Amino acid sequence: MSDRSTKHATFVIERTYEAVPARVWRAWADPQAKLRWFGPSVLAKPEHELEFRVGGLERMTVQAPDGALYTFAARYHARISVSVATVEFEAAGTGTKLTFTEQGVFLDGLDTPAEREHGTRELLDTLEKALQGAGEAV
Repeated sequence: MSDRSTKHATFVIERTYEAVPARVWRAWADPQAKLRWFGPSVLAKPEHELEFRVGGLERMTVQAPDGALYTFAARYHARISVSVATVEFEAAGTGTKLTFTEQGVFLDGLDTPAEREHGTRELLDTLEKALQGAGEAV
């Protein structure tokens, strides 16, 4: 195992712009318009693709002055929920401690944090049973 670490956080930022919604939308959705404001101006942007629609992908590679490359990737969703999950594995005696962290947004009341947690607990219970199977490969 490596000496890697994780830190989870959630933040919300609200802004009010002196521009009509269509103009703000266009600044976010039009690839050329977005390149004018997205990302630090000191970074070269050698690659950018944007398909701003449900299921679409945005990907941008930027290059720092020292030559280091960084990639931003996003997928645009319209579902019952969208989440990011982190699964950590660390040695615990002769076993393994698994830490599952999920940060989510639950849309239109079609899914709830409690339902998601319940389902995830059931999945992890099933994993435990599979791991306890007599010589079965998992």
